[in-house]
Amino acid sequence: MNYILFDGTVRDSLLPFTFTRPVADIRIGILTIREKWEKYLNTTTTTVTEDYLSEKFPMVEMDENILINASFLPNKALVRKIASLQENEAVFKDEEVIAFYSLEGQEVDFSTFKSIEFKEDVLRIKNTWDIFSKNGEALQADFDFLTEGRKSAPISKTNSLIKPENIFLEAGASVEYSILNATEGPIYLGEDSEVWEGSLVRGAFALCNNAVVKMGAKIYGATTVGPFGKVCGEISNSVIFGYSSKGHEGYLGNAVLGEWCNIGADSNNSNLKNNYAKVRIWNYASEKFEQTGLQFCGLMMGDHSKTAINTMFNTGTVIGVNANIYVPGFPRNFIPSFSWGGASGFSSYQPKKAFEAAKVMMARRGVTFDDKEANILNHVFEFTKKWRKY
Repeated sequence: MNYILFDGTVRDSLLPFTFTRPVADIRIGILTIREKWEKYLNTTTTTVTEDYLSEKFPMVEMDENILINASFLPNKALVRKIASLQENEAVFKDEEVIAFYSLEGQEVDFSTFKSIEFKEDVLRIKNTWDIFSKNGEALQADFDFLTEGRKSAPISKTNSLIKPENIFLEAGASVEYSILNATEGPIYLGEDSEVWEGSLVRGAFALCNNAVVKMGAKIYGATTVGPFGKVCGEISNSVIFGYSSKGHEGYLGNAVLGEWCNIGADSNNSNLKNNYAKVRIWNYASEKFEQTGLQFCGLMMGDHSKTAINTMFNTGTVIGVNANIYVPGFPRNFIPSFSWGGASGFSSYQPKKAFEAAKVMMARRGVTFDDKEANILNHVFEFTKKWRKY
């Protein structure tokens, strides 16, 4: 069967992260949503997404297809239900379609389909803050799935371990002279990842392949560091996508960072309002600040954005793609894509300069900045002009 992941109705609620990727390529837990589905289904997938993303993330349609709403995360019961779909059948959760069977070129009309209600629990992301607030549940599910029937690589005796049966190292992972406490959730170290000496890690925690925790880090509260990421300082309940760095002291809490981000030394974000009120956050779909219902909500930062040293962010700050924040004081809590500046004001960060920086940064990690990336970012620059008043 050919499986296709589609963005569904929540795509705009997951901006700025879906400016540069389909919903399926958001990381939550250990794996991206696409990686989860592909491992459960034991096959590859393609994507239905925005036109400007389709060159990098193409869709392949065959005679028979099952389309899956990428905002839903797989579990064994759901996968069994989807794999058994027949022509003109669809799986729903309440009013939302999870998956449906489609023939090539078929015009889908769900009123003519047999509706199958999925009554069991299923994890779904609908908003940016779901990525960190549901990360613990997703991380536990990924840990159980990836480690089932397997044995961890050896863990050095230089470490202090609490509940070691909840700690799993993939081949090539290393950790020395650190404290790993897996009482509150599992700890997973991916292939060739490193935890340097003196680190304090309290699960749930996932360090993906080739990522690094630098000396003296303090990490807790269902945190994920994506592939080739580098982190240090204090991090709480945050998800950091691949290739991003928070390599020095400073606090990051209840936050999500996209790919190719860099947080300067001693930068901090607030995750709790002084009056303990629930946090409002910028919503791209409604173009206004809306209630999250959360008391703790920190920073949402899109791909390729960066901060200088000693940068400060208010509770519930949203930063778009390719923003560069570098002056003292608290900037406003919505910073549009391709903005350059800070609390004293912003100017437009022109794509030519942004691309020059991206090429150098990506080359350092052995990744090429190509025309596909440039076309996506050019589209984002043009689309987000309406929010830049400079």
